[in-house]
Amino acid sequence: MIVESFPDRTVTINKKEYLYFGGTAYLGLPTNANFQNALIKSIAKWGSFYGSSRNSNIKLSVFNKAENLFAQQIGVEQTVIASSGTLAGKLVLEYLSKTESTFYHYPKTHPAILQNNSLPLFENAILHKNLVDNKTESIVITVDAVLALEVAPTTFDFLDAISNEKQITLVVDESHSLGVLGKQGEGIFKTIQNKSLKRKIMIASLGKALGLSGGVIASDESFINAIKNEVLFVSSSCANAAYLESYVLSQSLIKNQQRKLKDNLDFLFKDLELKDSFKFNRDYPVIYSIEESIYKKLLEKDIVITNFKYPNYKDGMNRIVITANHTKEDLTRLKEALVSL
Repeated sequence: MIVESFPDRTVTINKKEYLYFGGTAYLGLPTNANFQNALIKSIAKWGSFYGSSRNSNIKLSVFNKAENLFAQQIGVEQTVIASSGTLAGKLVLEYLSKTESTFYHYPKTHPAILQNNSLPLFENAILHKNLVDNKTESIVITVDAVLALEVAPTTFDFLDAISNEKQITLVVDESHSLGVLGKQGEGIFKTIQNKSLKRKIMIASLGKALGLSGGVIASDESFINAIKNEVLFVSSSCANAAYLESYVLSQSLIKNQQRKLKDNLDFLFKDLELKDSFKFNRDYPVIYSIEESIYKKLLEKDIVITNFKYPNYKDGMNRIVITANHTKEDLTRLKEALVSL
């Protein structure tokens, strides 16, 4: 379906209006008038785009402001912002691949943090045999904070079962949790603890809940400084400065949108009973179903959801997304439609 304007709580297709429960704009920022005004103000200050390396002799102060703010919110020593979440993941993997570490990946890890020679973390639902032996070595584990077709954060109990002889670098993709989960929308990164963790690294796209172009890498100061000196980072254009300025200016607005989203989730999920083919979490703004007919059934009720084949998954995906911009009337219609299926 090709549309001519940004799909918010509604979308117009072939001149007909539908309720829209798709996308990834959980906080509803892209169409928020106050956020747009902040962006317009920021473009007037920083221009539409500054296509220079971050290592150029002329450096824009907004990068330090935004990176310091993200570091404070996520709970790390330092962050660096790249032009996309995919580039953030690629930068981290390329740097870590220079070491002698063996890579392991959690099931259905996003391609952005999937190293070419990575081994599966589990074999037949059992931790990989190499992770429980007594060989002293460094390993890298990559994992999504919330998997693509899940509605609850990944549990990291598996770390406790890994041999104490392993020094673990953990890479966590928070693209679908940053801005949504945690007390202040900081995600789950700082809650992950284990005595064998040598280093934790977070990467995330900023183009989901936060409505920004760019990606962020968060870790200790030494690692972030190393990333800033990587050839790929030095030779890449920087992220859009105006969007970062908008983020700095919009902290009160973002907190308000987070409250509105929580109110919407409380309203929708109150006493909601659905068939077993649906998967949902009362604290997360997504409902999943792998039942193929769901998409067409909702479309017949003038409701459009996200529907496509996701990488690393066998079946298609029906993704119902609730945002801060949906009204109680929208949610009531969705609720009635879901219960009737």
